[in-house]
Amino acid sequence: MSTGALGVPRLHLRLTDSTNDRARALAIAGAPHGTLVTAAEQSAGRGRQGRRWSAPAGSALLMSLVLREPPELLPLVAALGVCDVAGPEARIKWPNDVVFERPAPSPGPAGEGTLAKVAGILAEGRPQEGWAVLGIGLNVAVRLEDLPPELHGTAATLGREGAEVEPVLEALLQALARRLAEPVEQTLDAWRRRDALRGRAIAWNGGEGTAEGVDGDGRLVVALAGGGRTALDAGEVHLRPLG
Repeated sequence: MSTGALGVPRLHLRLTDSTNDRARALAIAGAPHGTLVTAAEQSAGRGRQGRRWSAPAGSALLMSLVLREPPELLPLVAALGVCDVAGPEARIKWPNDVVFERPAPSPGPAGEGTLAKVAGILAEGRPQEGWAVLGIGLNVAVRLEDLPPELHGTAATLGREGAEVEPVLEALLQALARRLAEPVEQTLDAWRRRDALRGRAIAWNGGEGTAEGVDGDGRLVVALAGGGRTALDAGEVHLRPLG
């Protein structure tokens, strides 16, 4: 991967449509590895599969990095970096949502609590040109009651103050730099220790089964309900709890 400090140069915007869109335009124009776009607020923040990312102004870390020659497992690497700053309780819901587990209502089954999302990751790019844009939204100081009602049961926050967004950004850039330098096997081992889906019943457009972790390519391995196993790519699935 290309060397160079992450976060330099930096473009900070009070309001933008999408930090990923801004960073992508900079990448196309030749911006160097490590170029960072941040915003206090987004009007059209995007997550995976076109979902919208919502956060009140000044309460979330909204950032996108230009990375030259990024690793193939970039989404997994990024999720680990976010976990490093989110704390030991943070887990990863494949492929790259960072979550906290809320206990299941008693007498719910052990290990089947609700997964509340504290951060989302969106990696986009042009592999043929050797670059990617890594977008991260992290709820640093979001108050859950300020989010749209439909998110109250599925969102989480670090519970910090607004003034801590910048220190969290600095810590995250350092964590990402460390994680990007790790060998693939170390990344996979660390990711598996943070896996929030392993052992859970899941379903997608085409089948159902039990999550069994990730393979060497970062694909989700699933034990099928009818027997056998399959490996799923992020681009082809929509995971949801069974039931």
